[in-house]
Amino acid sequence: MDTTKFSTRHIGISDKDLPEMLQAIGVSSVDELMHQVYPENIFLKESIDISEAMTERELAEHIAELGSKNKTYTSYIGQGWYDTVTPAPIQRNVLENPAWYTSYTPYQAEISQGRLEALFNYQTVITELTGLPLTNCSLLDEATAGAEAALLLYNERTRAQVKEGAKTLFVDKRLFKSTQAVIRTRVIPQGMNLVIGDYETLEFTPDIFGVMIQYPDMKGAVHHYEEFVAKAKANGSTVAVAADLMSLVLLTPPGEWGADVVFGSSQRFGIPMYFGGPSAGYLSCRMEYKREIPGRIIGMSKDAYGHPAYRLALQTREQHIKREKATSNICTAQALLATMSGLYAVYHGPEGLRQIARRIHSYAGFLNEKLGELGYLQKNVEFFDTLHVRMPDSVSVERVKEIALECGVNFFYFPCGKCVGVSLMRQRSHLILVCFVTFLPKLQEKKFPLLKG
Repeated sequence: MDTTKFSTRHIGISDKDLPEMLQAIGVSSVDELMHQVYPENIFLKESIDISEAMTERELAEHIAELGSKNKTYTSYIGQGWYDTVTPAPIQRNVLENPAWYTSYTPYQAEISQGRLEALFNYQTVITELTGLPLTNCSLLDEATAGAEAALLLYNERTRAQVKEGAKTLFVDKRLFKSTQAVIRTRVIPQGMNLVIGDYETLEFTPDIFGVMIQYPDMKGAVHHYEEFVAKAKANGSTVAVAADLMSLVLLTPPGEWGADVVFGSSQRFGIPMYFGGPSAGYLSCRMEYKREIPGRIIGMSKDAYGHPAYRLALQTREQHIKREKATSNICTAQALLATMSGLYAVYHGPEGLRQIARRIHSYAGFLNEKLGELGYLQKNVEFFDTLHVRMPDSVSVERVKEIALECGVNFFYFPCGKCVGVSLMRQRSHLILVCFVTFLPKLQEKKFPLLKG
């Protein structure tokens, strides 16, 4: 056996143990076992041309070579992902500390008070920002939280709605596309009728049991949903809102204007973008939904000495107790990243978070003014951090993209082919100001060759 090969050291069963294991289960080979376990129609009829396995050293060098080809640009794409700053104490003592990052999902007796307190703190941050009284201690990501919110609304239908067969879920077209996709995947097998449209033109019918809207929306606009929510309530429909957690530091919490469920991502609270994940999703709701909200909930009690004691609440929700009806299991949460987000809020404090949110909004406001001076149409009347910019007919979006890439910058390009989305962030936003204020006038002055729109 060649122990230098990566496959020998890390993949599968050792040659020494394999014969004994096959004999114990009564088959002569792994192939025979596979044909007994899997349907015949999924097996390939011909062999695959696979090169010889690398040694561990060769594989490490190969991966490093591939990684060196990555180009790290500054991204202003938004759509739920933003550049953030992880405070050094949190990075060193939590993200890079195996006492925190190796913990998976220990059950009640195994969880330390410190970890429970950190997650309880995260829950406190979410409830205060969303304006709703109950939240879990994280979900996988924003899109998954959206799907869980849809199922929660469905399960919380009134008896009359269930009796009448109300199965239509309305999702506003301005939700992030990734969230829409996961919702579609999850709700259709549950028997729901999914309708994606414009909340401004929606005609409510008794069949609509729930609606979902984005705040601010995928184009960055901040809508006033009070009238729409009132119509939904009059129809007996519940309301779920996808909300940017950082924007809620300044904006009115959805719970204060009638939302029943608020969900989203806590990525903006100090979690790096990595290469597109992971991040901790959040979901908060009214107290009446405590038996249906997915994920774990941390509660605070008193011990025998009268001291505060943290524990998992509503244990009957757990898979190991009531599997078929459980709303929580071993893969429901992002405890490490939720802990980091909660500590990020503690590190900065209420005023620190307000300063960060104001700085982000001021960057967007400054860029909005400069674009107006240059004659560009910025379509969002009210916004937090995202501008929806329409290019003049003389300027091709493809040319804008080309120059942006030369500057090491990523924007969001809307499907219409004439609009660019720019989501500002806490750090490095000066780059986008320089990029826009510098190269857009050059486009207008024809110092760059133009592709006509």
